[in-house]
Amino acid sequence: MCMDATDANTAQEIVAEAEKALEDIQKVKAEVSKVIYGQENVVESVLLAVLSGGHALLVGVPGLAKTKLVSTLGTVLGLAGNRIQFTPDLMPSDILGSEVLEESDTGRRSFRFIKGPVFAQLLMADEINRASPRTQSALLQSMQEYAVTIAGQHYDLPRPFHVLATQNPLEQEGTYPLPEAQLDRFLLQVNVGYPDIASERRILLETTGATEETARPVITGERLMEIQSLIRKMPVSESVLEAILELVRAARPGEGFEETDRTVAWGPGPRAGQALMLTARARALYQGRLAPSVDDVKALAAPVLQHRMALTFAARAEGITLTDVIATIAKRDFN
Repeated sequence: MCMDATDANTAQEIVAEAEKALEDIQKVKAEVSKVIYGQENVVESVLLAVLSGGHALLVGVPGLAKTKLVSTLGTVLGLAGNRIQFTPDLMPSDILGSEVLEESDTGRRSFRFIKGPVFAQLLMADEINRASPRTQSALLQSMQEYAVTIAGQHYDLPRPFHVLATQNPLEQEGTYPLPEAQLDRFLLQVNVGYPDIASERRILLETTGATEETARPVITGERLMEIQSLIRKMPVSESVLEAILELVRAARPGEGFEETDRTVAWGPGPRAGQALMLTARARALYQGRLAPSVDDVKALAAPVLQHRMALTFAARAEGITLTDVIATIAKRDFN
């Protein structure tokens, strides 16, 4: 009887926390919408990544307000941010920091570590695929362990810590493919498309006048971490868990799914399942629900899986895309 009462109290606490979190999320959405027009799905996906405690990769041609969205989110979420413009001559030390040799008044020499821009709560990695793979890989440890190691010394990064990177399509000049290990550390890949005509009309009117709307802080980094902790407490039903397992495994060759065996060279690892568990919970809360559904899993299949898979040469030659393959997999009945 005591256990039942405890469970009931815990459930009531989660409901109360969720209602308060939903209010804060609605305020964040409203504030972002003052500055970013016609990209509701993109804003939702990026917010889901941040609310889940992860990183997001925004892919699209230049001029679609990817950088502006990231800077606006940093302001609205109350996060201390830094921006790195990735270029071909960028070095790892330009991101992580470096040691300098200093001499004291007494003539004693010693090394001092000067922290790089990675020491921020929100790191905007702008046009990340314009730097060499060596420089891109400098972010690997920080994205996974929330720390960096320089000359054998361990340095913790501020919390919360998020990397929101923008990437130009690989067909454009001067781009390098991101290493697969780094792609896997992005919770979601968010494809940014062109705005519709109504949104584009509003962009022209709102951004070319004498004044322009600016965003203001709505929550703090501490409050964001509280919401992230709440999302991890949200219950996940057995049917949702099974749907995640089936979806991820169906995206791997050799698991008995004909379309995958024919078109996919390699598929997602367990991190994809972890990403689906977290973002499905976040999507439920974002939409005012206390538990995720199978529909949440299907809706998040593309942003979670598309950067964790690769097509065979034959599939690419046939004009098949990863989006097509994932859509086919997600149509399966997981109930």
